[in-house]
Amino acid sequence: MIRQFGWFWFLSGEENKLEEDKCGKWMYFFDDQMFAQNICQKAIDEKVCYECKCSDLDMISDKAGVICFYLNGDDIDNHKRVIQFMIENNLIRKTKTGKLYNISFKYDKQTRAGEYGADFEGKIKLERFIDLRTGEFIV
Repeated sequence: MIRQFGWFWFLSGEENKLEEDKCGKWMYFFDDQMFAQNICQKAIDEKVCYECKCSDLDMISDKAGVICFYLNGDDIDNHKRVIQFMIENNLIRKTKTGKLYNISFKYDKQTRAGEYGADFEGKIKLERFIDLRTGEFIV
């Protein structure tokens, strides 16, 4: 783990496989620093993603952070590993009716372009991989 620039970084040794024009992340928002660090370490230990990071809550004022699980957007098998990991660790919220929220994968180029909130439109959504009602993979 590396603590730097407001983040805790967790590296697999294979982060060189991330390609700048394809790289992106699945995200989970948190308020428990220890939980976030443990999940990031677990993701790396289980080879779920090439790189993982979580906000350093000591460095931000609103005390809500984000975990980012990095992979290349065209790597379907890796998407499935990350999504399965997120489901197994309750990292995808559910609606009042019990469906999984249709969260989006965010490319780093979208982050660099300042696409946040209403300006962000996910090009890859969870429903592409799983049935949101059952959590079963369709791909």
